[in-house]
Amino acid sequence: MADHDDPRTLIAWTIVMVLLAVAAAWALYLVRQVLVLIYVSVLLAIGFSPLVRLIERQQLLPIGTRIPRWLAILIVYLAILGVVAGIAFVILPPFIAQAQEFATHVPQLVDRAQRHLVAHGILQERKSLGEIVQKAPAGSDVVGTMLLTFWGLAGGMLGVVSVVILTFYLLVDSESVFGSVVRLFPKERRLRVHAVSRQITIKVSAWLTGQLILAGIIGVTSAVWLGLLGISYFYVLALIAAVGEMIPIVGPILAAIPGIAIALGQSWKLALAVAALYLAQQQLEANILVPKLMERQLGLTPVTVMIALLLGGALLGVPGAILAIPTAAILQVVFGELVSED
Repeated sequence: MADHDDPRTLIAWTIVMVLLAVAAAWALYLVRQVLVLIYVSVLLAIGFSPLVRLIERQQLLPIGTRIPRWLAILIVYLAILGVVAGIAFVILPPFIAQAQEFATHVPQLVDRAQRHLVAHGILQERKSLGEIVQKAPAGSDVVGTMLLTFWGLAGGMLGVVSVVILTFYLLVDSESVFGSVVRLFPKERRLRVHAVSRQITIKVSAWLTGQLILAGIIGVTSAVWLGLLGISYFYVLALIAAVGEMIPIVGPILAAIPGIAIALGQSWKLALAVAALYLAQQQLEANILVPKLMERQLGLTPVTVMIALLLGGALLGVPGAILAIPTAAILQVVFGELVSED
């Protein structure tokens, strides 16, 4: 009997392979946050690549040559910064004024809310904002909590910067990176790989466009109805709603809390009206806007969108929910290619 047919050898080989698989899985788990940043960078690079290619091959300017790829990418980055700066120029002055006024009136809002709770027997006595902070859980380690919060924000900013830089380099080296991936496939399948990659690029670009459209719709409509109701700091609340729209499932819910709290400080009836409108907007967004827009942009059915959001949120929390829809679109393309008769 050959040595490799020895049962002891097979058992030892199986144990070694299982241990290697467990070690690899554990290593991937330890670097899961880095893998998420890399995946986000890859999605952004795929999504921006059609726009970069369009600028790179432009024919409007009579310069007699193609625009260098790095310059085309830089133009896209500058265009995004320009749009953000333009929006900030329009909304920032009233936003800052309302934010400062909001910060000034926070103690007053807390006092009004406490009076309402005391009047209805929910709270026993009123306390100042300083007393609330001091008597809060783990209040003796306020400095440590602040340091942890600052460290989390710094880590988030570092992650954003890393994604921006990595996306830039992926766009610059996209041909070599994609060429390396294509060479992993047999020669007779490489044309199909190119076709699938084009479909994935279209899907991811459509997802980015859809996210921006949804955030714009929610931000503008929130500013309109909050302003018509006379809610204080409606600029701030509308911006929070637009940002919250970028976070599936929990984002719109968390974005509604500040608006309801501010309305409660003005009137309980107004708070009920604001809560009802937030709920109506959230239901409209969750059941009509997101499924229909993503069905039109990505070709995903509403059922697929909802299942993808639930699974992504269960696996990776908020980042998983954000990445669920483009991942579902990519898997749809890959699965369609695998089962196709071509």
